Amino acid sequence: MAVGVRSWWARRSLRLRLTAAAALVIAVGLCGAAVLLVVWLHASLIHDLDTAALQRAEVVAADADSPQVGSEIAAADHGEVAVQIVDRHGHVIASSGNLRGRPPVFSFPASRSGSPPAHTVHDIPVGESGTWRAVGIPAGSAGNPLNVYVAVPTESVDQGLARLTAGLAAGTPAVVALLTAVVWQLTGRALRPVEALRAQSAEISVSDLGRRLDVPPTADALARLARTLNDLLERLDSASRRQRRFIADAAHELRSPLSALHTRLDVAARHAPSPQTQALAGSLLRDSERLTRLTDDLLQLARLDDRPRIRTRPVDLDETVFTEVREARRRTRLPIDQHAVGAARVPGDADALARVVRNLLDNAVRHARSQVTVGLCTDGGTAHLVVADDGPGIPEADRERVFERFTRLDDARSRDTGGSGLGLAIVHDVVTAHGGRTLIEDNRPGARLVVLLPTERP
Repeated sequence: MAVGVRSWWARRSLRLRLTAAAALVIAVGLCGAAVLLVVWLHASLIHDLDTAALQRAEVVAADADSPQVGSEIAAADHGEVAVQIVDRHGHVIASSGNLRGRPPVFSFPASRSGSPPAHTVHDIPVGESGTWRAVGIPAGSAGNPLNVYVAVPTESVDQGLARLTAGLAAGTPAVVALLTAVVWQLTGRALRPVEALRAQSAEISVSDLGRRLDVPPTADALARLARTLNDLLERLDSASRRQRRFIADAAHELRSPLSALHTRLDVAARHAPSPQTQALAGSLLRDSERLTRLTDDLLQLARLDDRPRIRTRPVDLDETVFTEVREARRRTRLPIDQHAVGAARVPGDADALARVVRNLLDNAVRHARSQVTVGLCTDGGTAHLVVADDGPGIPEADRERVFERFTRLDDARSRDTGGSGLGLAIVHDVVTAHGGRTLIEDNRPGARLVVLLPTERP
């Protein structure tokens, strides 16, 4: 249970966690301060009552031996007070009017010290018999010792503290809520630069590492973080440029020897002195063709990575489709149905879009059992290019993965029928660079690869 709670808490936003922690600290602090205030105020008021009771007792003690003292002691000015003067035998010889005729109500002995302690008593039969603070001091002479007891009610203190406690109980949650809202706002404002850095980082793609984050105009941790991230982007950009340059240079340098090798193998296959040599030359010729296609794909990807935003001009996509279909028919005996191809003009790079159609056709021909179907139409400012086959299809779980580079599914892993794993990756990158999307749908049987391209400049 505790692990689940910690895991749930760890998934909450930093702003929420900081605000909750601050709210908890504020609540504990305010509640502690309220309790301390009530305790301190209660002690202070009780001390004042004790002082008033002692002062009244000293006044009564000073008059205890006076002949003018009768059986009833006059009331004090500061409120209702219970007073009794008790002799050595425990008889009440004088009392305040509210204790007239009452037996001794104070059971504790009178204190002989200079600062007698006050006692809390509850059984004084006056009013509703609430709580009292009482003191007892000695009085009289050596021949006639007396004890003077004075009690002061704590009702006013209890009522005042009750009202204060009720006010604190009602006001503390409101103050906690108000301060929590303030903390929420301040935390959001403090984290706003972090969110800005995150949003800018999210907009930086692998092919756009030349961008940099805005450094906040402060000398704090956020500015240092932004500078550190910019340094990281600089290193990644340099490494990416070196990698793309290496791939492009290597692919470019490989094209010439591969072209020469392909020519020699073609000649050897045509003029082989024996069937075995002719078969070997034909096999090597097919391998050289695969190497040539792989080199061209790598060079194309390097160009796309280096220039993700391509130059555009109006392209008649239907003419491109017809041209590539004619070329594909020369490479396969499968029928390619192009009756559903309509007119569509899109802005883009003609060579790159031709490469898209070519790769889609090669992929469909590679997996089709009996037929390939090509369709093209426009709808709502978008050109829909569809290339479908009746092969094994693409599982739904792999429809995102097939657009990754060097990805080949199980049915296309053989050297004879499988591609390099770059064809659909090139399709995806080119279409994305044109502001479009690439989708895979069921053809039942087979797969439908759908390319959506805007008919106007994105």
